[in-house]
Amino acid sequence: MEPTIYLIFNGNCLEAMRFYETTLGGEITGIYRNADAPTPEARMPGGDDLVMNMAMRLGSALVMASDSPAEWYSKPQGFSISLSPETPEEFDRLFAAFSERAQVVTMPPGETFWAERFAMLTDRFGTPWMLNYAGNKATS
Repeated sequence: MEPTIYLIFNGNCLEAMRFYETTLGGEITGIYRNADAPTPEARMPGGDDLVMNMAMRLGSALVMASDSPAEWYSKPQGFSISLSPETPEEFDRLFAAFSERAQVVTMPPGETFWAERFAMLTDRFGTPWMLNYAGNKATS
């Protein structure tokens, strides 16, 4: 069994997932909008363009997402998506992309006792990220 990341957005799911697809090199494999529901009863509250469910393949992982009607939405908390870039250059590229218009940079890039570079932030879409480039501090 492998876990699947499922992200909930406040009306900007498609924009966020297209950004992640480009930034992370993923591939969106399906998008189902409110307008695609077979009956009015099968829709969630909100407009036709709200994403009910979508999927993106990212390496061997599956990332799924949807919009949430405003009355159901709650801000993500208590988790971060952790990425381990293979090079310092990839770390810098990801940090630059995620930090553009970020809601908050909790911990700017810096060295830790476990990594040559580590950073924490919440991107402009509200998704919390941790970037960890272990480099020479990698353990086996």
